Amino acid sequence: MTQQRLQFDADSDGDTPRYQLFTDGACLGNPGPGGWAYVLKNHDGALVREDSGGEARTTNNRMELMGAIEGLRSLDRSSVVSLCADSQYVVNGINEWLAGWKRRGWRKADKKPVLNADLWKDLDALLQRHEVIAEWTRGHAGHVENERCDQLAFAEAERHRG
Repeated sequence: MTQQRLQFDADSDGDTPRYQLFTDGACLGNPGPGGWAYVLKNHDGALVREDSGGEARTTNNRMELMGAIEGLRSLDRSSVVSLCADSQYVVNGINEWLAGWKRRGWRKADKKPVLNADLWKDLDALLQRHEVIAEWTRGHAGHVENERCDQLAFAEAERHRG
């Protein structure tokens, strides 16, 4: 799907906009064709937008990151975002690992290069713009928005299969 930046108005009292962002990624083989998706809701829980995309040859972790990146990228102004993902890679990366990777010049504690550093750098730039609280949810456990993201991401992976 074509990405476009959304324009959101602040609450009537001028506060920073608040959103709930649900993300997921899927891959048919690892590497293989993959898809990413996000569902964006406003602070009241009303659907603002959902979107998805994919690639013919990628990895699951790259698609998980792309869901978060594209969801945050869709916001046209600084916002407070509650990001919910079933990827511990994304959630732990945001909450625990990212600061250390940056301090070490995009190297892990074992001095090896960070995998997917290109996407982590993109995500880091978005995290500088938005106040993001990342939370993990168990995948395939009946979480409505996570299940929707999974459906969208899997459909994109299927679309990019051939």
